[in-house]
Amino acid sequence: MSLKIALLPGDGIGPEVLAQAVKCLEAVEETFNQHFIFKEAPVGAIAIDKKGKPLPDATLKLCKESDAVLFGAIGDPKYDNDPEAKVRPEQGLLQLRKELGLFANIRPILSHPTLLDKSPLKKKVVNGTDFVIYRELTGGIYFGEKKLNEEGTKASDLCEYTEEEISRIAHLAFKAAKGRKKKLTLIDKANVLESSRLWRKVVAKIGESYPEITLDFMFVDNAAMQIILNPKQFDVILTENMFGDIISDEGSVIGGSIGLLASASVGEENALFEPIHGSYPQAKGKDIANPIASILSAAMLLEHFGLMEEAWAVKKAVDKSLKKGIVTPDLKANSQYGTNQVGDFIAHNIVDIEDDFLMNGENIDLGKSTII
Repeated sequence: MSLKIALLPGDGIGPEVLAQAVKCLEAVEETFNQHFIFKEAPVGAIAIDKKGKPLPDATLKLCKESDAVLFGAIGDPKYDNDPEAKVRPEQGLLQLRKELGLFANIRPILSHPTLLDKSPLKKKVVNGTDFVIYRELTGGIYFGEKKLNEEGTKASDLCEYTEEEISRIAHLAFKAAKGRKKKLTLIDKANVLESSRLWRKVVAKIGESYPEITLDFMFVDNAAMQIILNPKQFDVILTENMFGDIISDEGSVIGGSIGLLASASVGEENALFEPIHGSYPQAKGKDIANPIASILSAAMLLEHFGLMEEAWAVKKAVDKSLKKGIVTPDLKANSQYGTNQVGDFIAHNIVDIEDDFLMNGENIDLGKSTII
């Protein structure tokens, strides 16, 4: 298969982690005889600096002409710390989602057996957690009409949804549940919000077409608590834009590091894959950023195009890096491995997928791997 992949490194650690994902896709090319064409373009703060806006026309054109987009990270402190800024890096990502019609964000949340100690939650709580969040991505309060009075003393943000917007992502979530544990939970605030009551009405009606799926409903405040108290109760979570943004970040504590969580944003024709972490500007250029979320996002890209064996190889290579402790300092405080070394190890393991990778323990302690 030949795929044209647009690379949008973005800001902060984005270019560093994205480079590792590309490295792994190149290993997939070598191992499985696939062909990927990569082309890079600016987005976010770096695009504002270079082109005057967070999503330049040429970047959008490249994304529309590509089979998929692989995204790094977006954001910069000079905009975060300036409440008066009219143009912000994040506007580029929101616009990109809208322009590409990326209405569904898919975020898997699971615990890895070798990282249970890294979660702030008890082992017995997180062990065995495996659920996926389907977050609506192009509607709701983030895209609704925004108002500020002339005095700057009163503001409003409109949360608006249509039946069509709810229906299209609901069908995706129900279909996903069919291939999992056949349970779907709609998270809303239907006791207060009219938009949530529409969500509940539409999803309940669609659920009648999926009789094999157990559908339940949960208010978002309770859901935020239940994800911490008993995350194993969930299988597929469906929710609106802002609620999904919040609870998926909350779910990152289960795995022990937000640097492990990948995501896919899909539409009718386009797809974008990105780690859910931010730009982490404090780590920029220090070779300490965890590249695994970006690499797993590349695995989701492969799955999206039906390259299941290739995606499995990437995930197995990631598993080996975790089991052998070839990880960045966020997962192992005394680790001497950097972003590039972890990426090299995982990419090498994709190429030599049958190799057990026996390691010299002394060199591991020194932060250097010797493959025997």
